[in-house]
Amino acid sequence: MTPSLPSVFLQTPIAHRALHDKSDNRPENSRAAIQAAIEAGYGIEIDLQLTSDNQAMVFHDYDMTRLTGQSGPIQQISAAQAQDTQLLHADDGIPTLDEVLEMVGGKVPLLIEFKDQDGAMGPDVGPLEADAVRALQGYDGPVALMSFNPNSVAELARLAPHLPRGIVTCSYQPKAELLPQKVCDHLRDIPDFDRVGASFISHEAADLSRPRVAELKAQGVPILCWTVRSPEQEAQAREVADNVTFEGYLAPHPG
Repeated sequence: MTPSLPSVFLQTPIAHRALHDKSDNRPENSRAAIQAAIEAGYGIEIDLQLTSDNQAMVFHDYDMTRLTGQSGPIQQISAAQAQDTQLLHADDGIPTLDEVLEMVGGKVPLLIEFKDQDGAMGPDVGPLEADAVRALQGYDGPVALMSFNPNSVAELARLAPHLPRGIVTCSYQPKAELLPQKVCDHLRDIPDFDRVGASFISHEAADLSRPRVAELKAQGVPILCWTVRSPEQEAQAREVADNVTFEGYLAPHPG
């Protein structure tokens, strides 16, 4: 049986890559941004990438340049090296998933996105999912897992069938996603939802009018969305979405 998304994920606005603000030394996916989100009572969305020694790190990009000033793929360094690689606008390095789980400790909902490790949304996945599931053993708190790559979601279903999982979805423009047209055309209509045992989607906010989103919503599927950057965008997104993933402003808590 597919585990349901806990209702708290529909009630608490979710801080995109945690509550980041470079001007306050809280870069995205950093310990400081995570702590700020906890203190503000927001849900937290984080991203996972894999190191050369197969450890899950909380980091968004494949290449480290934008976030650390040091070039090269994070997949080519060890977890210890990643921890020692200082984030720009921060006083510390890239956190491990284990560290972040200890920090959050179930205090707020945690939405974990697995970045595609195949390179073209294909089946070459496994090590990132395996290490994350290891880290999550015994974690006591609301958590949900998701990925753009449905093969990653299927692997999570195999490794951790008790954890709620979803698919991150979008309009899939080949130039924007840097993916072949054929792959984009396949994924755009979310054909793998049932196959991978997904229980929710997190869809591109600007594309929420897509008929397939309406179809899933009519079936009772929870609809999250990304990334909302203003109160005006939030109001529009909430006409379809059950909850928002936000950044750049402070989303109001319901009630």
